[in-house]
Amino acid sequence: MSTVNIHDAKTHFSRLVERAANGETVIIAKAGKPIAKLVPLEQPVVDTSKRFGGLRGQFKIPDDFDRMMEDEIAEMFNGK
Repeated sequence: MSTVNIHDAKTHFSRLVERAANGETVIIAKAGKPIAKLVPLEQPVVDTSKRFGGLRGQFKIPDDFDRMMEDEIAEMFNGK
């Protein structure tokens, strides 16, 4: 954690934001008295359970998937 005066904070704001983004906390002081704190934001947790490919590699689809139970289905529709 570092402390900078308000004039330096205005002059080097983008550098201070970059330091905060890298995990550092920066205290901004006026006349030596702390008045503000620049802290990094916590990254939101991304819910990957609803993403495409989330189950990749956990099961295998047979090559004849589109022809499975073909005879039974035809029998149900044709009534034979």
